[in-house]
Amino acid sequence: MRVERYATIPAPAEKIFPLINNLREWQAWSPWERLDPALKRKYGGAEAGKGATYEWEGNKQAGKGRMQVVESVEPRSIVLDLHFLKPWESRGRIEFLLRPTEAGTEVVWTMESPRTFMTKLVCVFINMERMVGRDFESGLARLREVVTGASQSPARNSSVT
Repeated sequence: MRVERYATIPAPAEKIFPLINNLREWQAWSPWERLDPALKRKYGGAEAGKGATYEWEGNKQAGKGRMQVVESVEPRSIVLDLHFLKPWESRGRIEFLLRPTEAGTEVVWTMESPRTFMTKLVCVFINMERMVGRDFESGLARLREVVTGASQSPARNSSVT
């Protein structure tokens, strides 16, 4: 499964990069941080960048899992290993690319995960691309708001497989 969304944020990559590269900063913009007001968080490894980790455990909506930054090239790209434990176990790779444009920085958010038996079964009942895609769109809009203080600009769907 592959989901990708992108949005242009009217700011330099140097202003956006730290909000993604430091997993503690995700509380300000991640769409999943608001799913459970009592969400338990644990940070480890590096403060930011390669080796930084984030573990969470929450209600049924938030689930339980772990992310780790496995690659960080300032201010252009960040790659994370994602491991969901609940509501079902799955793994994925998340990548953020920051590309300079005349209008600011294009932020591309991609998630890829293998199609396991469980994900195939879930996809029969839930359109995962649409569900995760909406979350990415919401997160990119919120990231834009945090960076600029402006109202949201819709993210776009560039490719889905």
